[in-house]
Amino acid sequence: MAKLTKKQKFQAGKVEAEKLYGFDEALALLKDLGSKKFDETVEVAMNLGVDPRHADQMVRGMVSLPSGTGKDIKVAVFAKDAKAQEALDAGADKVGAEDLMEDMQAGNLDYDRVIATPDMMGVVGRLGKLLGPKGLMPNPKLGTVTPNVGQAVKDAKGGQVEFRVEKQGIIHSGIGKLSFTEEQLKVNFKALTDAIVKAKPSGAKGKYVRRISLSSTMGPGLKLDTTEVEGA
Repeated sequence: MAKLTKKQKFQAGKVEAEKLYGFDEALALLKDLGSKKFDETVEVAMNLGVDPRHADQMVRGMVSLPSGTGKDIKVAVFAKDAKAQEALDAGADKVGAEDLMEDMQAGNLDYDRVIATPDMMGVVGRLGKLLGPKGLMPNPKLGTVTPNVGQAVKDAKGGQVEFRVEKQGIIHSGIGKLSFTEEQLKVNFKALTDAIVKAKPSGAKGKYVRRISLSSTMGPGLKLDTTEVEGA
């Protein structure tokens, strides 16, 4: 049997595996156990009562985290002329049309969000096999295909995150950094969970939010009481 590290022993003595924590208590424990070497991301995992293999049970959407993410979001925008300048003025990292498509085809896909004006979707469509698997394909339902590219860039840079249920019915999302205040993380947690509850699909049967946990990059996963989530 592998030996436990000093940190694992420390965590094992403080973490109760089967306990259902309140958000405040769980966050305080994660901060206590947090790394002193770098600013860890605080993450939420929600296990939902859905089977995303069925179209009427897919859970996906966007939500703006009031306190931001603490992460520098890289945004690429497909736009021309005045709309291209609008995107640049809003802070987009890369703006282009066919030239941007060719750059991505060459393997330059280091972006967190890809946005496009509606007239550019003929170009963007050729990147489906590259952007789709990475979850970067612009989508009008998510507000990433829009004539209002300036606002879309500002939203992405300002703390807007996408959530999407995985095959096992789980949604993972960061809600900020461990250095954030308790109140900053709490309002982000509420914004995310409220959005996921609101996105409950018509095909979902039985209990919707089955389990929820809070963790940090290097820390343990702490089970939360699902009553912490309104409408769960």
